[in-house]
Amino acid sequence: MSEVIYTDGACYGNPGPGGWAWVREDGVSGGGYEVHTTNQRMETKAVLEAIKAHEGELAIYSDSAYVVNCFQSSWWKGWEARGWRTAKGDAVANQDIWRPLIQLYKDRRMVTFHKVKGHSGIALNEKADQLANEQATKAASIGMGKSDFGQGRLF
Repeated sequence: MSEVIYTDGACYGNPGPGGWAWVREDGVSGGGYEVHTTNQRMETKAVLEAIKAHEGELAIYSDSAYVVNCFQSSWWKGWEARGWRTAKGDAVANQDIWRPLIQLYKDRRMVTFHKVKGHSGIALNEKADQLANEQATKAASIGMGKSDFGQGRLF
């Protein structure tokens, strides 16, 4: 049976301070922040860190169509085939997150992705959103004077 994990990312300003989080059904969660980032980075980082923190079969639930479609529609295969270029020929954004995430996905193949509607009353999605926003608030309080990429912890 798959372990269910909800993920979310938040960003103030986009770009601006942002946070990411994941939460399991048993309430265990993790999160982190970047002082200067985008919402897409944080959504993707949440999934990467959730997968890194867990072994076995996972069911990832996200309100990010960008993240879910990458796997459900196999966008990543096209990116790799085109040398990490989009269908329009632009460099794929956030490769520092996407490349290790896709490698984990390919290595494990025991991860499924499910799209949920954000802010629709799904308890674990709301919790992931709350935790991601708490991390973004933390990033905002640090200010733009330094970079804290890669911060993360279990709550």
